[in-house]
Amino acid sequence: MFDVTVIGAGSSGCAVARELSRFDISLCVVDKESDVCEGTTKANSAIVHAGFDALPGTLKAKLNVRGSKLMPGLSKLLDFDYKRNGALVLCFDKEQISGLEELALRGAENGVEGVRVISGDEARQMEPALTDEVVAALYAPTSGIVCPFGMTIAFAENAAANGAEFRLSTAVTGIERSDAGYVIHTDKGDIETRTVINAAGVYADKLHAMVSGLPMNITPRRGEYMLLDREAGGLVSHTVFQQPTKMGKGILVTPTVHGNLLLGPTAEDIDDKENTATTRAGLAEVRAKASLSVKGIPFGKVITGFTGLRAVGDTHDFIIGECEDAKGFIDVAGIESPGLTSAPAIGEYVRDIVASLLPLKEKANYIAERKGITKFASLSDGEKNELIRREPAYGTVVCRCETVTAGEILEAINRPLGATTLDGVKRRTRAGMGRCQAGFCSPVTISLIADKLGLGLLDVRKNGSYTDKESGADENA
Repeated sequence: MFDVTVIGAGSSGCAVARELSRFDISLCVVDKESDVCEGTTKANSAIVHAGFDALPGTLKAKLNVRGSKLMPGLSKLLDFDYKRNGALVLCFDKEQISGLEELALRGAENGVEGVRVISGDEARQMEPALTDEVVAALYAPTSGIVCPFGMTIAFAENAAANGAEFRLSTAVTGIERSDAGYVIHTDKGDIETRTVINAAGVYADKLHAMVSGLPMNITPRRGEYMLLDREAGGLVSHTVFQQPTKMGKGILVTPTVHGNLLLGPTAEDIDDKENTATTRAGLAEVRAKASLSVKGIPFGKVITGFTGLRAVGDTHDFIIGECEDAKGFIDVAGIESPGLTSAPAIGEYVRDIVASLLPLKEKANYIAERKGITKFASLSDGEKNELIRREPAYGTVVCRCETVTAGEILEAINRPLGATTLDGVKRRTRAGMGRCQAGFCSPVTISLIADKLGLGLLDVRKNGSYTDKESGADENA
């Protein structure tokens, strides 16, 4: 019997788990995928929004601003990549400058610091590549960029270090109430728990309906992106937005924390909760609309395209709270943008809800810090030589595009909640994220995974779960 079970190991679920792992309770995290951050979290804009867009008084506004303020400290404490680079929201029509002024007022009301409207010329002084059509811009200096994989994995590893039990590759098939709380039925057996946190992304409405008669509908909103090589990463230094519409913040152009250039996303509401295909029309829209903001985008340096799904609720606000007709069942649903930014604050918010249901006593031995995987390329020559002397695997570069060594890949596999697939290694080390998109490094990475997990070379997966036959063992052992 667990005190709390979190369903969903994305940024929100892992942030909640980390926050609850501070306390002397039994805690479980369940996800149908084989790794954390396999859903919405793995494919988004990687922006830490300042908080000027959300309507004052909403949960989005409150948790966005709080999450943004928490991010710098957390990135240092948990060792993940974050940079405060500032943002510009572009206006192309003088008659619409009033919309920027409304955003500035909204930002001030939400508690965003330093947000102001500037002229098109001022904006081009900050970003010379902006098009001549830009007549004004909203400047938000507290906006930032983050590695969504690194952040979520950091939350998860820290939670695991503090006793949270992760049951991955475990699909929830039903939820029933019990005298003590709930029984969660899964394809790997039942889980008994006093409290349930429903952080299941685009599937949160399906889980909600298992216990509640109150309506909830989550619509997947598909967004397509283009990612450019690092050679294009310096085209802009700020995150460049376009004035928002009812469908979102429009096509952005932004550097990433790893030096690439990211364009997107589109916004298309769909029915299929698994449809993450890119389309010719979608990528053409990204290309055309990005070019309205920034001139000279080197589209010949696009190294990949990808699609993410945002979980959009009918309330157009985050849906976070205990179900009125299902006590002890807490929804964390409709976590669309700015969900990634808000994740740390969502953890705090849900913690307070759980505290009203269960006694929460802080652990005396809570581990607050977490150290990430060694970044060989960032070390000095002396540090590299010393590391290779102690661990020769760091002397073998596997991914030439990103300068990732065998030592780093082995670290990724051997860590708590370690990588078991090519994508798992990629998200932890960036092996395979460079210009060749894993064309050269995959064979060696496959060999390292196979050796550590006892798999045949042909059994190693790009993503997904291993069967008992593939692994030669019970994956829950």
